[in-house]
Amino acid sequence: MEHIALYRAWRPQSFGDMVGQQHIIQTLQNAIREQRVSHAYLFNGPRGTGKTSAAKILAKAVNCEQGPAEEPCNECEACRRITAGAVMDVQEIDAASNRGVEEIRDLRDKVKYAPTEVRRKVYIIDEVHMLTTEAFNALLKTLEEPPAHVMFILATTEPHRLPATIISRCQRFDFRRVSLEEQTGRLERICGEEGITAEQGALQYIARLSDGGMRDALSILDQIASFTGGTVSYQQVLEMTGGIASEQFGRLAGALKQGDAGLVLQMVEQFMQEGKSADKCMENLLYYFRDLLMIKMVPQADKLTDRVLNPAEFQEMANAFSRDELFQMIDTLNRYQSEMKYASQPQTLFEVALLKLSGITQPSAGAGNNSAQNAVGAGELAELKQHVASLERKLERLMQNGVPAGNQREAAKPTRAPAPKVASTAKIPQHMDQYVSSRSGEDFTTITRQWAQILQNVKEEKVTVHAWLMDGEPVSVWEDNVLVAFKNNIHRETTEKPANKQVIEGVLERAFSRPYRLVTMMLRDWSDAVEGAGKPQAEELQLEHEEPDAATGDKKPWIDEAIQLFGEDLVVIKD
Repeated sequence: MEHIALYRAWRPQSFGDMVGQQHIIQTLQNAIREQRVSHAYLFNGPRGTGKTSAAKILAKAVNCEQGPAEEPCNECEACRRITAGAVMDVQEIDAASNRGVEEIRDLRDKVKYAPTEVRRKVYIIDEVHMLTTEAFNALLKTLEEPPAHVMFILATTEPHRLPATIISRCQRFDFRRVSLEEQTGRLERICGEEGITAEQGALQYIARLSDGGMRDALSILDQIASFTGGTVSYQQVLEMTGGIASEQFGRLAGALKQGDAGLVLQMVEQFMQEGKSADKCMENLLYYFRDLLMIKMVPQADKLTDRVLNPAEFQEMANAFSRDELFQMIDTLNRYQSEMKYASQPQTLFEVALLKLSGITQPSAGAGNNSAQNAVGAGELAELKQHVASLERKLERLMQNGVPAGNQREAAKPTRAPAPKVASTAKIPQHMDQYVSSRSGEDFTTITRQWAQILQNVKEEKVTVHAWLMDGEPVSVWEDNVLVAFKNNIHRETTEKPANKQVIEGVLERAFSRPYRLVTMMLRDWSDAVEGAGKPQAEELQLEHEEPDAATGDKKPWIDEAIQLFGEDLVVIKD
């Protein structure tokens, strides 16, 4: 006998067979019982949650020879033929392939004719958001005032793409994702009927992978059962789907907590050898730390997520991290996940993100000698990184000024040129001391927490601006100015272009309901400013000239430029 896919063989044929949509089922059954069935319905929700199945069941219920009935009998000629798709008066239309105005006009012309085989004509339009604007306009009047013998059922996963005029003419039902418990119970029943032996943990993991879609869960179960010969274990599900057990994430989180970079990289390499993808690992790890944060902050938080199968294990790991650490780790993973979409080497970016996380956390106080050695090594590594960064800044100044970094003061004394060149200083905004003192203010904290969303909004507005802005990071907010520091000067200069700057400032204003002005500078200059904030005031810069300018007489243009750059308080003029 030909094998029928599980999701087709177990497609609900009555309202009682549907899983997880009781609020919709009860409303529709009450409407049928009280003869208050509407002429137009909009079924909206994630894929695989039963929208089209509910539409066909409703079509059978209103046309059943024993009804209209709250449940179709599925035995009469009308029910059996509607199930088989053999009734011309009940049509299921795929809007993705019939999206033009001509198809809708043809439908509009046929609507006025009375049904010939059943009691009521039913048009089920699947993926209705794919219709063109002209097609929606052609459908509008018919949808508003159809003949009494016609019912429209529109199904979509993206209701925001439908015109408001269409939505307002329908009764809208929002299908929800099926819960883990309901999906697992349904899978257990199907396994019992199909003779499949499955572990409880395996079915729970399949339900988690389906993201609330019953159809996806049945497809995964069907695939794994075919491979294993009817026996489904938790380990087999992990191997076939490329999933990662929460125990492995627990070990990875422990290595990050101890700052053991070597173990972290070994685990990443093991994931890749097992066929896992870097982007999927990143997504799952983000969910893992999100669940840790939920368990740490909210009592009984394991009820808020379907991913926590062992609350005690998550609670122990959650206690090992502080809330600030988890906030920073989630924020870091979110930013790197956005960058991974454009990365040519996703694994490398995943490794960099994990090494960044290991720098956020602090090793536990009760760690043994190995942990202490790791902490010492991490401290030495951090000191070495600071030293390298300092050398890089000096090298950049050397390349810009053409003189050794230690002789910058002498370089500021022009021998014959009319004005000194201060290339990097021109990129530093005014009021630097206010920016440095405001770098931990409340406004800065608010913008930092929502920066990932700001980047996403900029990307939706103009993807090219997003590509340049990704190089920068907010470092301070003073009054209505958001200071963003860039690693690359080309990215900074492109972002500063008026058109690009206007896009970013518009996104900021919409996000925070107040205008903000974008200010940029180089990250190295910001680091210098922060490092020098607590040090004694630098020796004042003195400009000296060797001879008067014959062309301008007593007028000295470089003095005006110095005053404009540094302010009158910091410039001393010597004859």
